Amino acid sequence: MAGTVQIELPMEVLSALKRAPEAFVAEMRIAAAVKWYELGMVSQSKGAEIAGLSRAEFLDALARYQVSASQYTVEEIAAELGRE
Repeated sequence: MAGTVQIELPMEVLSALKRAPEAFVAEMRIAAAVKWYELGMVSQSKGAEIAGLSRAEFLDALARYQVSASQYTVEEIAAELGRE
């Protein structure tokens, strides 16, 4: 089941970003999914779904936005290494 969200933006915004409306919407979906992933709100697979990308493409988007693909904190990694 898919839903529709309507966002009104001045045409000047699209002109300033040099994007067609469809390209703007696609990039906005990716940006939102990447940010929600970075905040730990969604998994990689859910982020990819939100962004409309494959998981591999989503990983590429994370790299493009300079967001780590790992959601583990330094403390979690250290704790995991200390168990061995």
